[in-house]
Amino acid sequence: MQELPSQSQAFLGPWFPKTQQRDWEYDHQSSELSKSETNLLTIPTAEYSPTTPALLQSNKSNFSSKQELKPGQKESASTSSKSKKKNTTLFIAPGSGMGFLVKSLCTVSWLVLRRLRKTKHERKPSRSTLASSLPGQLCRRFSLSEIEAATNRFHQDLLIGKGGFGNVYRGYIDDGSMAVAVKRLKQGSQQGAKEFVREIEMLSQLRYVHLVSLIGFCDDNGEMILVYEYVANGTLRHHLYGSDNDPLSWKQRLEICIGAARGLHYLHTGVKDTIIHRDVKSSNILLDDKWVAKVGDFGLSKVGMNETPVSTMVMGTFGYLDPEYDRTRKLTEKSDVYSFGVLLFEVLCARKPIDMKLDHAQKNLASWARTCIRKRTIQNIIDPVLMGRIAPECFKMFVELAESCVRDGRIQRPTMGDVMEKLEFVLELQEKEDADKERMNPGGVYSYPMVSIPRIQ
Repeated sequence: MQELPSQSQAFLGPWFPKTQQRDWEYDHQSSELSKSETNLLTIPTAEYSPTTPALLQSNKSNFSSKQELKPGQKESASTSSKSKKKNTTLFIAPGSGMGFLVKSLCTVSWLVLRRLRKTKHERKPSRSTLASSLPGQLCRRFSLSEIEAATNRFHQDLLIGKGGFGNVYRGYIDDGSMAVAVKRLKQGSQQGAKEFVREIEMLSQLRYVHLVSLIGFCDDNGEMILVYEYVANGTLRHHLYGSDNDPLSWKQRLEICIGAARGLHYLHTGVKDTIIHRDVKSSNILLDDKWVAKVGDFGLSKVGMNETPVSTMVMGTFGYLDPEYDRTRKLTEKSDVYSFGVLLFEVLCARKPIDMKLDHAQKNLASWARTCIRKRTIQNIIDPVLMGRIAPECFKMFVELAESCVRDGRIQRPTMGDVMEKLEFVLELQEKEDADKERMNPGGVYSYPMVSIPRIQ
């Protein structure tokens, strides 16, 4: 899925993304001359010797006395020669001072250049100032050598994901005792330097079970690398289509949707400054070894938002992007709700949000699903694996919820809190129906009839 420019990333669900985007450069701290070096640059001030006026006065006296001739006496050649010699002395004195000044400046310049050349060769590789403003205690700062050791110099055998933002590698830190996911953002990708810093600042202060944890970062030598907790089961997308993974059960899909909804609800209401993710999609939902859903890739996120729409550059992924946000550039948390609604249909139908191989009417999943709901044929486009596995009442509630999320006007959409609660209720209802079926036929195989959904106004 192509992502809109971030960029800001972004980058890049972790290996997930992004973002995106994503895109990325640094400034380097310029080292300053030490105090001693600075002193070398001070230009010496010429000083007048107290003997200089006296010397000039003496020369003047001598010159005057030797010019007094007796009447009729002619100036001899020797006398004229001595006079010229004295005149020359008058000009040599200031000329010598100027020569000394020039010689001093040349010497100082040579010393300074020598010192600078020596400092340049001895200077260690500088860190980028891109993230230098981040307090060190927020998260761990890795050197490039540590990252290369963790990934065996970014060996292809450790590559677990790739995208427009760059590549993601599995790595091992702390003497191999801890597995991590290393997202190496490539130069010129859509996730820029701002998105890189934004994700560090944000995730380093967020700790929640349904959010991917950031362990650290590296910004040495122009690199932009993020180190996350390793999620063993990869992205939700890879378990819906496009891979050889076993299909998820309906109950697993509900639990994953609930986990993702909780993560987004926490971003919207559980932190001091509201955070809008802006890039909710199946490739940014990560699954750990216990199938717990975690929202990842915050390169495009917007911090400090409230219920009042704010004009901002449109960012997101085609197919998930809120059409009202795209038209007006007014961003609210309801833009995340729209993207999540697309995700719900993606989970139900196990197909891409945008599939250019299909007929024009079916290319956009959200639009096609709404059309099928109006025609009461939505049951015909769901994942065949789910046929007979969904309790009729649960199916009806799930479809109605997804449809409400992708309505054109944000005012008509529910909040993420409402979405989360309704999904939890759908799961409870499904578990109750399954328990009743099991009680009636212990250990047996059972299925549910597939019913059409009443027309939604």
